[in-house]
Amino acid sequence: MATEPDAGGPDPIPADDNNPRSSGNPKGDDSNSTAGEPPASPPLPAKHVPATPGPRAAGLREVYRRALERTLERVSWDNVAACYPTVAARAPATLRAVQGQMVGLLREKCDREFESILQNRNVVAKLNELESLVGDAARRKSENPDREPPVPPHLLPADDVLAAHLAPQLASQQSQLNARLQTAQAHNARLFEEIRAQRAEAAELVAAVERVLADMDGASELLGGVADDLAAEARAVEVEMSGT
Repeated sequence: MATEPDAGGPDPIPADDNNPRSSGNPKGDDSNSTAGEPPASPPLPAKHVPATPGPRAAGLREVYRRALERTLERVSWDNVAACYPTVAARAPATLRAVQGQMVGLLREKCDREFESILQNRNVVAKLNELESLVGDAARRKSENPDREPPVPPHLLPADDVLAAHLAPQLASQQSQLNARLQTAQAHNARLFEEIRAQRAEAAELVAAVERVLADMDGASELLGGVADDLAAEARAVEVEMSGT
């Protein structure tokens, strides 16, 4: 059983090696403070400023408070005394102190865990964002009272839900495919221009060859009338040269 301190004066300070008042140095000086001082610690991060809770965040805190109170009522004095009747009969003050400590520790731990969850999950900001979305939806509904309400998400067919989930990925893929298609179209346009230029050059070469052939045909026609006379003269000259 814990003993109560004397009422005649303040509690004595226990001896502690880390307590400067209990050591031999009354001023608490550190002999190693001047030799080899450690490097300065980095600056502390900015203090987290909690968001102002809206109606839903305040309602969540109220629900948590009621649930915690209902839970702690299970650790009431009557229930603890019923579990430990002998201690309750012989040392009720001690049992009451233990019961109060249990309730306090449970409350402190639950509050700490609840606040940690709120901060890590950013619950207050998200609930405030939900408030904004609900308010925006109510405003739009009031502005268009005759508009047909949309189908709830849980009533949509599976194909629509799948299409809604795949829409962002399909949109990004479509943009990439459009870019590739534009690149291919530009490349094909350049190839078409090159092919057309080559065809024009080939047409010019064919026309030049045709002109040369036409000239050769004209020359053959001109020589066709005198070809026999030239052949006869050539034979006569050959006979004369052979006779001599």
